[in-house]
Amino acid sequence: MDIFADIKQTFKVGTSLTRLIYINLGVFVLIMLAGVVFYLSAMPNPIAGLLSVPSDLNSLFRQPWSVVTYMFTHTEFLHILFNLLGLYWFGKLFLYRLDSGKLLSVYLLGGIFGAIFYLAAYNLFPVFENADGLLLGASASVYAVLVAVAVYDPDMELHLSFIGTFKLKYVAAFYVLLSVISISVSNPGGNIAHLGGAVWGWFFIWQLGKGRDMGIGVEKLLTGSGRLLENLFKPKSKLKVTHKQTPRDDYEYNRMKNAEQEEINRILEKIAKSGYDSLTKSEKELLFKQGKN
Repeated sequence: MDIFADIKQTFKVGTSLTRLIYINLGVFVLIMLAGVVFYLSAMPNPIAGLLSVPSDLNSLFRQPWSVVTYMFTHTEFLHILFNLLGLYWFGKLFLYRLDSGKLLSVYLLGGIFGAIFYLAAYNLFPVFENADGLLLGASASVYAVLVAVAVYDPDMELHLSFIGTFKLKYVAAFYVLLSVISISVSNPGGNIAHLGGAVWGWFFIWQLGKGRDMGIGVEKLLTGSGRLLENLFKPKSKLKVTHKQTPRDDYEYNRMKNAEQEEINRILEKIAKSGYDSLTKSEKELLFKQGKN
């Protein structure tokens, strides 16, 4: 199996964290390759600008998709390196406590909140009156993931090499405070966007604690869109299938069983930590079905 088939298979069966990392890397590579072509043609590369959020509202109306695409757009190696490292570290912590669908919705809505904060700041505060900026990068989304998991499990300890052990709530507080302080020092738009992402991460977990999943609409939309695309591009078989259920190969079966066992382990850990009453209705149903097997 060649490298592209490996990537396709990993993307297909991986978590939303894997897919987010792949999409960020894919967009970065495409922008870099396009940059080579435009450079050799003695022309400026417009792609990054079309994918980034402009501070001017009139420009934004001409490229409204940028509110989403900007959070996957990077033009510098160190920028994408640090963003993806943060996404990987904090995303793994998030998935250890919450599910893959919630990670995706926090990433996307956190990025959108970051763009809203950025646009509001550039169009309301006098200091930005004559400024013309572009917002790009996954930082706001990463802040949303970090703050969300920190609010969900604030006393979780992180072991940082050469520094020591810190509770996650202090790590999140440090990064948020650093963004506030840095607004007047460098990259004001980016740091303001970080705060937008952080606000969403906090709000999401606060509402989740009240039994309201504020990202469920995004999850359903993306799941439905994914199934639609899969059906559109799925080759049609000429054979008439009479099975009531589509047969699966051993790889798919083992993957599903492993995913189910991981979810059961997470639920059992949640019971040990917070008690049976802390489970959601779907978690209780899954545990009941497992007990009948």
